[in-house]
Amino acid sequence: MEIENQLLEISLGSNTTSGNDEKKMNAISEKVRNLVAGKPVVVFTTSGCCMCHVVKQLLFSLGVSPTVVELDQEADGSDIQGFLSHIAGDGQKNQQNPVPAVFVGGKFLGGVETLMSCHINGSLVPLLKDAGALWL
Repeated sequence: MEIENQLLEISLGSNTTSGNDEKKMNAISEKVRNLVAGKPVVVFTTSGCCMCHVVKQLLFSLGVSPTVVELDQEADGSDIQGFLSHIAGDGQKNQQNPVPAVFVGGKFLGGVETLMSCHINGSLVPLLKDAGALWL
């Protein structure tokens, strides 16, 4: 499967039934959309997560300077984490920790496993170049 098929775009939709929950989810969705818009690479992390550290180190070693959002230092970090869990699980209740969450070119790429797979199979560098994160 090509890497383009693996990318999921952020959707503003919500499957919640409560009006307040839907408004909150839409606000969080819009915040995430604004955070990733116009930035080549954005990584959502928590400061004590070892896999988050691995993702950041890989990107730094490739010469990428990602925008890093430390969710445990954000006032609405737990809400953002819930939203990331929602999109990472494709609308299902995701049992995995949603961080690290990597966005490339405004699109959700995935977590550490997807990033490492792309790196190993050689598709990560072209993806980063296409997003404007690498010039070489």
